[in-house]
Amino acid sequence: MSEPSVVVVPDAAAAGAAAAATVTDVLARAALARGRADFATTGGSTPAAIYRSLCVEPLRERFPWTQTEVWWGDDRFVPRGHKLSNVKPLDDILLRDGSAPLPRGNIHPFPVARALAAGEDEEWCANELARQLHASGIEVDDGWPVFDLVLVGVGPDGHILSVFPGSATFQSRSWAIAVPAPEHIEPHVARVTLNPRIVRVARFVLVVATGSAKAGVLRDILEGELNEGRLPAQLARRERATWVLDEAAASALRG
Repeated sequence: MSEPSVVVVPDAAAAGAAAAATVTDVLARAALARGRADFATTGGSTPAAIYRSLCVEPLRERFPWTQTEVWWGDDRFVPRGHKLSNVKPLDDILLRDGSAPLPRGNIHPFPVARALAAGEDEEWCANELARQLHASGIEVDDGWPVFDLVLVGVGPDGHILSVFPGSATFQSRSWAIAVPAPEHIEPHVARVTLNPRIVRVARFVLVVATGSAKAGVLRDILEGELNEGRLPAQLARRERATWVLDEAAASALRG
């Protein structure tokens, strides 16, 4: 099996800067090749440093803002302005005071706000996002949407997206799926997620992980026996993937 590239940098700030440069390069190439770049981003602490780097030169000038369609790999079932929302970091950093020229029509979050306003549930929200994806003109490979770049972090249990160990999402054929609130890991909030198969068909996958608390699980993911059901982050242990780790996160790797 082809393995991903692993890039180790000194600290979390350097990881954010390196990841932002990769995001820019990958999406700029996609936009040049096809006139469009489909970017599945994430939430939590992973994207904030990336977004801050994208707002300033030299990346601000190079990033293909008007040609990039922004999606989310997953979200918590909370209002968009809630501190747990995966969309909030992008709103706070890229859209604040016109920090970046990203057209609002290019932003496609899971429609959690509409679902909550209409009294709909997570399954409705997932189905609506899947409908939007189908209608967007995104390329499809073997029945799955193909993102030019999928950005993910890694959970302490080895999850990516909202695909947890033993997740039923592996059996689903839906592009987007409702996920019950996990009991084994915080926050205990219901989720919506893209199907884990999107990681396999993506043109490029970027994983960012920092901190010594991730060292043990990263060793298991990158150097242990393959078992994606037990460690879903191994979906990103593939060619055309880069893992950006700081020294603390990489400290248990043999290499």
